[in-house]
Amino acid sequence: MTPPKKTYVLKLYVAGNTANSVRALKTLNDLLEREFQGVYALKVIDVLKNPQLAEEDKILATPTLAKILPPPVRKIIGDLSDREKVLIGLDLLYEELYDRDPQMPE
Repeated sequence: MTPPKKTYVLKLYVAGNTANSVRALKTLNDLLEREFQGVYALKVIDVLKNPQLAEEDKILATPTLAKILPPPVRKIIGDLSDREKVLIGLDLLYEELYDRDPQMPE
């Protein structure tokens, strides 16, 4: 019996449809589809439309990516273009994913 997969819950905070917001979302979607197929949930929050959510979650700049689950909560700010910094900064243990998929490079 295989152990259950971890599910990563992420929130991406953006400010409207700016170039930085679009780039961050595209980069994040590419990374998630490549590294975390089927084991993540992503919610995109536009802080211009929902400023109360940004205030509640103490978001001071956009784009900001927050990993909510599994704990601890981790945040990274920027366009998310550096894949390694995103994975390490959010404490996403992608080695676990490589262990379960023999086709992934080491």
